[in-house]
Amino acid sequence: MSGVGKGVTSASIGKVLQSRGYNVTAIKIDPYINVDAGTMNPTEHGEVFVTEDGDETDQDIGNYERFLDVNILRVNYMTTGRVYLSVIQRERNLEYNGKCVEVVPHIPEEVINRIKRAANKSKADITIIEVGGTVGEYQNILFLEAARLMHYNNPEDVMFVLVSYLPIPGTLGEMKTKPTQYAVQQVNAAGIQPDFIVCRSEKPIDLPRRQKISTFCNVPKEHVISNPDVESIYEIPLILEQEKLSDKIIAKLGLRGKKKNMDNWRKMVRKFKATKNTVRIGMVGKYFATGDFILPDSYISVTEAIRHAAIANGVKAKIDWINSDAYEKNPGLIKELKDYDGIIVPGGFGRRGAEGKIMAIKYARENKIPYFGLCYGMQLATIEFARNVVKIKEANSTEIDPKTKHPVIHIMPDQAEKLAKKQYGNTMRLGAYPCVLDKNSLSSLAYGTRKVSERHRHRYEFNNDYRIRLAKKGLLLAGLSPDKKLVEIIEIPNHPFFVGTQFHPEFKSRPLKPHPLFREFIAAAKKKTKK
Repeated sequence: MSGVGKGVTSASIGKVLQSRGYNVTAIKIDPYINVDAGTMNPTEHGEVFVTEDGDETDQDIGNYERFLDVNILRVNYMTTGRVYLSVIQRERNLEYNGKCVEVVPHIPEEVINRIKRAANKSKADITIIEVGGTVGEYQNILFLEAARLMHYNNPEDVMFVLVSYLPIPGTLGEMKTKPTQYAVQQVNAAGIQPDFIVCRSEKPIDLPRRQKISTFCNVPKEHVISNPDVESIYEIPLILEQEKLSDKIIAKLGLRGKKKNMDNWRKMVRKFKATKNTVRIGMVGKYFATGDFILPDSYISVTEAIRHAAIANGVKAKIDWINSDAYEKNPGLIKELKDYDGIIVPGGFGRRGAEGKIMAIKYARENKIPYFGLCYGMQLATIEFARNVVKIKEANSTEIDPKTKHPVIHIMPDQAEKLAKKQYGNTMRLGAYPCVLDKNSLSSLAYGTRKVSERHRHRYEFNNDYRIRLAKKGLLLAGLSPDKKLVEIIEIPNHPFFVGTQFHPEFKSRPLKPHPLFREFIAAAKKKTKK
């Protein structure tokens, strides 16, 4: 089932194996024709996660990075579109020596070659491969065929884990195993027999259900693993270890057992669960809802970075999703922000909701509420400062108003050329770039260094023609590219916390290593709760 938690489960399996001393990497396979995730609507697909080397990937790559504390690179992500494109390009280059190129075996072979390249590049002892989608869909059948072939050729080195959901209908109050039995039949039809079944459910699986799954799914009872809902996803590796999963996988693969070491992870989870104090964070954006349902996955890296920082500060973060359109329709609602300890405007694109976000930024600036602007949130903070402090009333971004008289935010020259040629996919400023911090900035104090590297995903930037005017009125250009041509961070001094970053710091935050700027933002929010 889509959204059942395959990504977090994969990351957690990787974590428990990593804790045994093995070098672990993880690969995500998406069954979309899209070549990458950059052209997918975040409301439909979730966040676009950017890797260190500039790939636009599925949000599960972010889960792998956060759990494993390693950089997952472009080679570890593939889609149907990416695989087919590679095969077609090879055929055009006569790399198949005149053979008839067919869906089978050439597509599965390309998948297997990509898996091997990723494992070799990472120098991994163990590679976790997550196949996206739902069992039984025709979209992922070729990836399952690749998996079957890998197991057929190396049965001792390849094992399968099925993640399945066990519903508990409210009218019955009984956990049902039939969907899982059916799912196993579907993978059996693809030539795959699961070695383990991870059972996602509201509650832990009991012995009768465990026995039934074992009997009808042809899996040892000890390999039916309980994975119930928890308060924090970071508890899941500990739950899997309660089930002795790493021992069982190591035995199944014929590996040597190594001493477990999850002490720091356990302490982090214990600290989170023991925390009582709360900070209330307002997330002002637009990629939140579909129909009547809120979709926080649109900004999953942001929410997780907030939680990492909250744990480090000894608090829990309550995140409220605020649709900026509401402020444009009813400006009086803006006063609700006084109840928040911190406000974030995350990344985004387009004009819809922009004015509502600018209203929220103005309220945070004037009322001394800690504010953190991420990418678009930095650009809109620049516009708000220009309009209301520097009195450039028509200040805007050319993304919002292409004909604005005062484009304090404008398109990067190379991006204008790409858009003119309709080159949209994977053409933004992407990946890690260096930044030099002002020695007197809050950012420099937070990082504890003057030179940092952060990940980007944008087409528009701070217009240097307005640097002097804005700086004279108090806007601190706290971070610049090494050649001083690009503004990377803005700050407003004499404010509890007012920082905007052109980059996306959320992509580099980890539960055991919270990002410095998020840590200081939550620290400022914590101080506000005490006033």
